[in-house]
Formats: sequence, structure tokens, C-alpha cells
Amino acid sequence: MSIAIRPATGGDIAALDALLRTVFPAPDEALLVQRLCLSGDMVLTLIADDEDSGELAGTVVFSRMQVDVAGKAIAAVALAPVAVAPAYRRQGVGEALVEAGLDHLRQAGVHLCFVLGDPAYYGRFGFAADWAQGFASPYAGEHLMALPLQGGAMPCGVRGDAVHAPAFAHLGEDHA
Repeated sequence: MSIAIRPATGGDIAALDALLRTVFPAPDEALLVQRLCLSGDMVLTLIADDEDSGELAGTVVFSRMQVDVAGKAIAAVALAPVAVAPAYRRQGVGEALVEAGLDHLRQAGVHLCFVLGDPAYYGRFGFAADWAQGFASPYAGEHLMALPLQGGAMPCGVRGDAVHAPAFAHLGEDHA
């Protein structure tokens, strides 16, 4: 298996939607990605292709957030979702996608990345709940984690709002 990671293109839309609907038990993540794209809040979507089979092995999505520290806006994103096709799990595909995305965001000058997820999984990348503490967010708690991307330096000052893109407010409302 040879995996190539690249930015998503318009030609990936159908395969990406199918992957998200296969990997997750409800359509929430697929609809989230659609809404992020349509609203212009998607910052980066990476695709992992299996170069041998041509199959889509996985994806990771980063979206715009409104975050302020000491009353000043800082460049921040949310990581969600990350998805790996069942046949490619436990082979490092998800980890490679997240690392490639974080590297791209560092180079782009993004200061902070938030994720809502499993601390055991995301902790391996340096995400920690301590970095997210003090931000006003409806997702605040042990599963809301952050990662400073510019040399590990957290912007100094009183932590204000950490607001995800509006598409996140629709999670869970499309099914009963």
C-alpha cells in the first residue's frame, strides 16, 4: 500500500461524501463538510489516496474559527472530521493526514487548532485540554483540546471566545 496525501479538489466531492457516510453512523459529518464548503468556512481538506488501488483511504478537514485572546482575533481552525476507510484503519493513515494538515497550517501562519475528541488519540499530536481551558465555547470540557501551532507558543492574554463555524450548530439536527 502506497498512500499519497494531497489537497482535495472538486473531483473528490462524491467520493468524500461517500467515505463520510460509510465511516460515521449518521450523516452528520458529511452534512457538516457540505455546509463548511458552501459557507466558505472550510480552510483545508486533505485526501489520502491509495496509489495502488486508486481508492480514497481517508480525509481530514479544517475549518475557520473565530477566536480571540486579549480582545484580539487570532488565526484559528477546528479539526473535524477526520475519517479513514475501514480497510485502511490502524495503518497510520489518519495520523499522516492530521500531521500533514497541521504542518500545512503552521506554514500558513495559523496560531491555534482546536479539536473535540478523544484525548488519548489527539494527545499524540500535542493537543491538550489545558490549551483550550478558559475559552468560551459551548464545547468546553475535557474533550475540547487545542494545539498552539507556532512553535508551541500560546498567544498571551485573557482567553475570550472560541467560536466554531456556524455549520457546527447544525450537527445532529438532520435525523431523529
